[in-house]
Amino acid sequence: MFAKFAARFAAPLFLTSLFAFSCALAQDYPSKPVRFIVPFPPSGSADILARLIADKLTVTLGQSLIVENRPGAGGSLGADIVAKGPADGHLLLYANTSLAINPSLYKTLPYDTAKAFAPVINMVFIPNFILVAEEVPANSIADLVRLAKASPGKLNYSSPGNGTFPHLAIELFKLHGGINLVHIPYKGAAAALQALVAKEVQVLSNDLLTALPHVKSGRIKALAITGTTRSSAAPDVPTMAEARFKDYSAVGWQGIMVAAGTPAPVIARLNAEIGKVLADPALRERFASQGLEIVGGTPQQFGEFIRRDTEKWREAVTASGAKLD
Repeated sequence: MFAKFAARFAAPLFLTSLFAFSCALAQDYPSKPVRFIVPFPPSGSADILARLIADKLTVTLGQSLIVENRPGAGGSLGADIVAKGPADGHLLLYANTSLAINPSLYKTLPYDTAKAFAPVINMVFIPNFILVAEEVPANSIADLVRLAKASPGKLNYSSPGNGTFPHLAIELFKLHGGINLVHIPYKGAAAALQALVAKEVQVLSNDLLTALPHVKSGRIKALAITGTTRSSAAPDVPTMAEARFKDYSAVGWQGIMVAAGTPAPVIARLNAEIGKVLADPALRERFASQGLEIVGGTPQQFGEFIRRDTEKWREAVTASGAKLD
């Protein structure tokens, strides 16, 4: 009789205790400064946005967020630090599209992307420009395609490195356009953009955030946006669909991940606090002016998005023939 009574009430009591523990865990987090790994060089869009988010979270979380740039191997070196780090929420990964690209691009990675990380929140979508240097005689995508076909292999394009999102965005363009452009990889997004500004190369796919100042100054030209809709930050620049590339879409994303096994209450706390930051009207207006589309949402939604994006880029990597050791 007593055993039945105990069994009847043990489960609810356990769940109540677990809920109380989870709430306490979320309230106590973070208990020390948080390391924020940005697996890309300084001055690129990832670094700029990461530092802005870090400044905001330092206030809302009550602990310092220490940004660490750990570039290399398409972001996988920095990602590996988080994959092998403590799963307690005190080590964050600033992830972007490369996290979905790398499993198909690299023959081996030091971690299993699908199992090593837990999603926190997808912060922004970042469409890219298709850009050309000032002296290139092309003012539209159609012009660029005609120019490339008239002189195959004569136009060079820069990228932040082999297998990066801007590299594959141009590779997709080449495939859809039936053209031949020569790839010149640089060390990081800032260097790739500067190469175009300095007229070392003729073509580049680059995010709106860092390219817009150069476009507005007239030092480079934006021929199209790689997303499906025009940007309020550059309303006069057509989409690739408008340029008769209806099946072409290459939109980057940036979000926050933690090591797999991080307690759900900690992930929920991070998701909520970052969500509040992203909901700030002033920040939303600032992001929109820079061509960024705020996403937000739940960790589960972010995880499902990454799964779909990984499949998309697997097809793109295979089509491009890109492969790294």
